[in-house]
Amino acid sequence: MMKKETTPKKKQPLIDEILDYAKVICCTMAIILLIFTFVARDAWVNGPSMQPTLQNGDLLILRSFLYKPRQGDIIACNAYSLGKVIVKRIAAVGGQTVTVDFEAGKVYVDGEEFIVDGIENITTLYEGVTYDNFTVPEGKYLVLGDNRQNSKDSRSPEVGLIDREDILGKAVIRLYPFKSIRTF
Repeated sequence: MMKKETTPKKKQPLIDEILDYAKVICCTMAIILLIFTFVARDAWVNGPSMQPTLQNGDLLILRSFLYKPRQGDIIACNAYSLGKVIVKRIAAVGGQTVTVDFEAGKVYVDGEEFIVDGIENITTLYEGVTYDNFTVPEGKYLVLGDNRQNSKDSRSPEVGLIDREDILGKAVIRLYPFKSIRTF
């Protein structure tokens, strides 16, 4: 039996290896860019308005692609009058009727008390907008912070109701701080 001679493989030049790695890195970055442009976004929590659910400095990943806002969702939205993105919870969507009883500290949506599990913060802070048997117009959203004693939200004339096109997306995961990663 004859031994088959094999030719040794040529070693790939260093420049070719570097170019291969560069291609992989570029493709990865392009995919990440596409995802964060069309599918998901990020938002930072700024201030105490969503405590205890979220803390100042939390990094959220938002689902923006084919997202339909729903009551109870935590969202990030543009607040142009404040000149920043705010993170709040949707209390009512277009077509729902809202009453805020500032004396009792309760929010009612379609006659039912709007309750968020784990949030016992009453709504007594009056910021200038009264909602008494008010129907939210279609395409608009009433948003509240979970820390209603320290939140600039739809109760404030500076924020008011949020337009659908100003909603950046729904929070789906708290990514930072790493020790507090969780999904919503």
